[in-house]
Amino acid sequence: MAHWNQTGVKEFLLVGLTENPDLQIPLFLIFTFIYFITLVGNWGMIVLIWLNTQLHTPMYFFLSNLSFCDICYSTVFAPKMLVNFLSERKSSTFSGCVLQSFFFAVYVTTEGILLSMMAYDRYVAIANPLLYTVIMTQRVCILMVLVSYLGGLINSITHTIGLLKLDFCGPNIVNHYFCDIPPLLRLSCSDAHTNEMLLLIFSGVIAMLTFIIVMFSYVRIIIAIQRIGSAEGRHKAFSTCASHLTAVTLFYGSVTFSYIQPSSQYSLDQEKISAVFYTLVIPMLNPMIYSLRNKDVKDAAKRSILWRIPT
Repeated sequence: MAHWNQTGVKEFLLVGLTENPDLQIPLFLIFTFIYFITLVGNWGMIVLIWLNTQLHTPMYFFLSNLSFCDICYSTVFAPKMLVNFLSERKSSTFSGCVLQSFFFAVYVTTEGILLSMMAYDRYVAIANPLLYTVIMTQRVCILMVLVSYLGGLINSITHTIGLLKLDFCGPNIVNHYFCDIPPLLRLSCSDAHTNEMLLLIFSGVIAMLTFIIVMFSYVRIIIAIQRIGSAEGRHKAFSTCASHLTAVTLFYGSVTFSYIQPSSQYSLDQEKISAVFYTLVIPMLNPMIYSLRNKDVKDAAKRSILWRIPT
């Protein structure tokens, strides 16, 4: 019979980004602005894609799902974080902490897999343009998005079950601004070696599989671009990938730095800085990355604005 949590800990106290009281209000204002821009940018991207039939293509279908994932992703952290900036007692119930950890694992994994699916979409579009609509059908695109969320759920459920099997009898101070798995494992009274190994293995396997898909896609993209005769054609083909390549580099770089390392070398202070980047900054940047360098999105935004201005 499985041993489930018999913890005496009813709540966790979060240290937050910093314990300096003079920085709480400035940080509250900064992250309120970041969260606001995240919501406006990502909801704006979703509405823009929905309103413009010219953007009803596989590429923008994936982009709208990425925006939705970013909204959910940042909402897991930002509201609680902002409340804690204004609170003297930065606490979270045990169940609240487990739920935050669960949804974090769902969305961080989903986003990573979704980015790899978007790389494959770009590969098909550039390397096999004549077969693009045949290969990337609506059914295939929906299936790829569902696989991304399924991967996130499987990864999250695995770690959450492992977390619930541990005992927490004190201390209950989490050296982080949210309930991440590594700092929670350090507070357990039980042997968390199995959990640490599962975290390392699952993170490593997911990162490796998605990295292989991204690398395979971009190697084939580069080969296809080299076969294009005109310099203008090569530039146009690569420009469709530049935004995605930027998003992939930022996301995978920060997440890899945080999780794919042994616990003996794990620094919570370094992880906090990295975590701010991939949990709050990247969801804010993604709509900018995909719109500022994307002519289709900029043209669609202009049409939407002009359509609402009375003549």
